[in-house]
Amino acid sequence: MNLHFLAELESLLMERRDTLPQNSYTANLFKSGRDRILKKIGEEAGEVIIAAKNEDRTELIHEAADLLFHLQVLLVNEDISLSAVITELERRHR
Repeated sequence: MNLHFLAELESLLMERRDTLPQNSYTANLFKSGRDRILKKIGEEAGEVIIAAKNEDRTELIHEAADLLFHLQVLLVNEDISLSAVITELERRHR
């Protein structure tokens, strides 16, 4: 399992937030602001639920990836590091 990829993705998202390149889906999310990002998280969470209810493993993996991506976009938008979230999870399980 390559969890290091999540840190790489976080770095890429920070770069997109800071440079806002043209024709970037992620940059457009950042430009649209928090409400648009939150809407995407809601949409993706609903799609995760539907895929799970339909017992569609492939679709569930796809939608879970979309949800994780958009959650990371929100965290970067709010200047919250993924390591802060991981630290909180670790704290809860000690």
